[in-house]
Order: sequence, then C-alpha cells, then structure tokens
Amino acid sequence: MEDPAAALARAREAGVTGVVCAGTDVPSSVAALALADATPGVWATVGLHPHHASRGVEGIARLLRDEAGGHLVAVGECGLDYHYDHSPRPDQRRAFAAQVALAREAGLALVVHTREAWDDTFAVLTAEGVPDRTVFHCFTGGVAEARRCLDLGAWLSFSGITSFARAEDVRAAAALCPADRLLVETDSPYLAPVPHRGRPNEPAWVPLVAQAVATARGEAVEAVAAASWAAATTAYGLEGRG
Repeated sequence: MEDPAAALARAREAGVTGVVCAGTDVPSSVAALALADATPGVWATVGLHPHHASRGVEGIARLLRDEAGGHLVAVGECGLDYHYDHSPRPDQRRAFAAQVALAREAGLALVVHTREAWDDTFAVLTAEGVPDRTVFHCFTGGVAEARRCLDLGAWLSFSGITSFARAEDVRAAAALCPADRLLVETDSPYLAPVPHRGRPNEPAWVPLVAQAVATARGEAVEAVAAASWAAATTAYGLEGRG
C-alpha cells in the first residue's frame, strides 16, 4: 500500500471502520504492526506466506515473542500455495506447521492461505492441532471445501472473487456459510471486486465484497455487514484490543 493513511481515509469514508493488516514476511509484518500501533481501528497479523517459506520462520517467531499483545491479533497469512510453488512444497509444509504451532502457543488466531493444496492444508492442520480461531482467508473453494473448513470450527473469509462471473463455487460456499462464521475482506492490493477488477484493490471496496456475498446469500448487505463484523471480532479477538 503506497499511502496507507490515504487508503484508510477512503475506507472510513466508505463505512469501513476496522481493518486487519496482514503480514506476509518479516518486513511486511513489521510494517503492519507499526501501522496498527499508530492507527485506531487497525490490527496486525505476523506471518510468512508460503511464497517465502524457504526463508524459515525464525524471524516471525522472534516478532511474536517481541510483540505479543496489543494490536497483534493473528499469525499469518501462512499456508500452502501449490499454484505458483515459489518455495518447494516440503519447505511450505514445514513453515506452515511451524506457524500453526506458533499460533497455538501464543493463543492467537491463525490466518490460512491455501491454493490448490486443500488436502495437504487439512493434513497439516490435523497433525498440528487446529487453533481455536482459524480463518481461511480469501476463500477460493466450493461447497465441499467449505464444509471441511467449517467442520474444523474455522471461519471463511470471502474476497472480491465472490463478485467474479465464473466464481459460482465460491458464491455457493458463501451461501451455505453460517453467519457467525462468515467474514469479508479485500485481500488488497489483489483481487479487486467488480466493477474495479484489474485495478489495485483497497479496503474502501470491502462493501462491494459484502454486496456480492449478500447477493449470493439472498440477504440485505446490512445483514452481511453486521454479521461479518461480529464474526471478525470473535475470530480475531478484537474486543479490547484498541
């Protein structure tokens, strides 16, 4: 995000009152923590994305030791990405397992990225023990994957993909997801919702994601907004964290 202050101002004007800023490696995690510490209504995650898994999780573990509490609400995003394979798959699995353990030890939420790796994602979570608060961010699966996630007690977070013409499976998952397990997000700067597809995404457009989810569920967008905020507060433990 080139100008976080301006992006957050636009988000507030659009009615977005809370933002979870995700870390994907040590530098972005440090930046997320700094932004959260300086900005009301912003919280941070600390994590190592599977693209960077070969770097190892030592830096992330150190940040978690140093920054416990306050505006730090989750470990992640972490997980498996077998579409790009920017890190070897064994490295991805090791880094993911280590971060699952870190989330459990710290009592923090876990933010999971999974792409074309559902079976291995569930295998790692089962082997390590699913944290009490686990969020499948930018959910890309269908009904079958949604049910497997929900059976683990996880939350599903829906992105701009929900508005894409060919995303019938994702919309079907959004339709079946219980309201108390449903979150909305932008995954900025990626996956801008229709009608902004192809442009850099930003938090101000999360209401468009909520509208796409509401349409899929046959609900008013206000109902999705209220339910997703309540679910996010629970999933990330936001109560009393600034």
